[in-house]
Amino acid sequence: MLVAAAVCPCPPLLVPQVAAGAAPELDTARAACTDALGVLAAARPDLLVVVGPADGTGPETYPQGTAGSFRGFGVDLDVRLGQGEDTAGRELPYGLAVGAWLLNRTGWTDAPVEGRGVGEPLTAERCTEEGERIAGRAERVAMLVMGDASACRTLKAPGYLDERAAPFDARLARALGAADTGALRSLDAGLARELRVSGRAPWQVLAGAAAGNGKLEGTLLYEDAPYGVGYIVATWS
Repeated sequence: MLVAAAVCPCPPLLVPQVAAGAAPELDTARAACTDALGVLAAARPDLLVVVGPADGTGPETYPQGTAGSFRGFGVDLDVRLGQGEDTAGRELPYGLAVGAWLLNRTGWTDAPVEGRGVGEPLTAERCTEEGERIAGRAERVAMLVMGDASACRTLKAPGYLDERAAPFDARLARALGAADTGALRSLDAGLARELRVSGRAPWQVLAGAAAGNGKLEGTLLYEDAPYGVGYIVATWS
């Protein structure tokens, strides 16, 4: 059963080495992510599943120890998902690599870790089913859910300015801050795609995982749009 969840953004810029001179601009977001991971540790899970955006449809499994890299962003920095080393030779998608970096940064050793990558084409129904499967993996399951909101909040945003972006992100922040699974399941996938939202599928997986625990309460820790991209940090516990 799902006992706790942390929702964090997944821009590689969250990693100070990638952000370089702009790193201080996301210090508040990093601090919120650290607080969110503290909620996961306090829940004493038997298993932590990191869910994030990936290419293709998925879901794709990334075992504990799977490596990730930020070399594609010009930084000689490698990470691993939890302890150990996976010998399959796969590499974490960027969203899960950011999740692995957050876990490494906070020294996560509280429970075994695995990653699940979910692609943008995955339907809400399949996301819900995937979440239910994750919640059934252990008696006490925690989730670290990676994903960004719209990338269309300003003229200089990656997706340029779209007037629909701010209202979409506001509704999303309310849903994540209130642990509103119904609102997350009903997210408009077409609109999310147009607004270049990377977290739609991961959040709907979270909604599916939470279906069996109606006692979860949400807390919104951070919501802002630096660089014109919506970043949200929330906890469910």
